[in-house]
Amino acid sequence: MTSSLQTLLDSVADEHSFLQFLEALATDWEDEQQKAHSNPSSPYGPGANGWENGTIGGYLDAAVRWSEASIGGLEFYEKPTNSWKRAAQILYMGKLYE
Repeated sequence: MTSSLQTLLDSVADEHSFLQFLEALATDWEDEQQKAHSNPSSPYGPGANGWENGTIGGYLDAAVRWSEASIGGLEFYEKPTNSWKRAAQILYMGKLYE
């Protein structure tokens, strides 16, 4: 799922493509939850689909912290000028950022 999610993230250019990405992100979360129900992941690492944050609070906090860190500049990251892509990146990084 992650590679298609990354492809959708890379393709975000407008509201329509942002919503497609958002739907895929939600599907990825649900898929991980089903996998965790069948075969729980270690509490010390990411889930089966790479989700580092298992609660909405943790997810939103990570998204905000990554967003704030990326404003000042991160190595190998260039902030996009397209607001839809930036919003998608913030939401995606909430999945991965610790």
